[in-house]
Amino acid sequence: MEEIVNEPAIEYQKKRYTIQEYLEMEKASPEKHEYFQGEIFAMAGAGNNHNEIFSNTFLEIGNKLKGKPCRQYGGDKRMNIPENTLFTYPDISVYCDEIKHLEEDEDTSLKPTIIIEILSTSTKDYDRGNKFKLYRDIPSLKEYILIDSESVSVEAFYVNEKQNWELKEYKELSNSLKLVSMGFEIELTDIYYRVKF
Repeated sequence: MEEIVNEPAIEYQKKRYTIQEYLEMEKASPEKHEYFQGEIFAMAGAGNNHNEIFSNTFLEIGNKLKGKPCRQYGGDKRMNIPENTLFTYPDISVYCDEIKHLEEDEDTSLKPTIIIEILSTSTKDYDRGNKFKLYRDIPSLKEYILIDSESVSVEAFYVNEKQNWELKEYKELSNSLKLVSMGFEIELTDIYYRVKF
């Protein structure tokens, strides 16, 4: 009777990765990836509208935060949620006071106050659904803002005085987005400056 010998699994074909393996792979990778419960997912690229909205919003927030103990960061800032294992790169995140880092990796930050995602066709369902569920596990998070890149539409979720998430929607260029936890507003005309639909 002939003996059957199974070949060993090749390392890169593994379906589950440890956090340490993910962090090592991410340091060597030119692309960005999300990590969730042992799985790794490539992140989508950004179109022109996304980039215009990012630049406009990032600059507006930066100007308003001057002299305050909070700082804004762009999409290269990796964040981890230890409560559910997610590692991701929000389009814009705001951290207040001293930034906490993952013990195993000083390039990974913890506990943002605000997360802003710029929606595209490929990401909007995830950003509105499962990703928001995961973000709600962040104890420090006060606001989650979704900016549509295909129409004038901003969905701003914030934690109200009863510690529940509340939604405010902005659908007119004449509106001003209120960042409740920061105490300032940004005009939608500034967010959508130079954006072509």
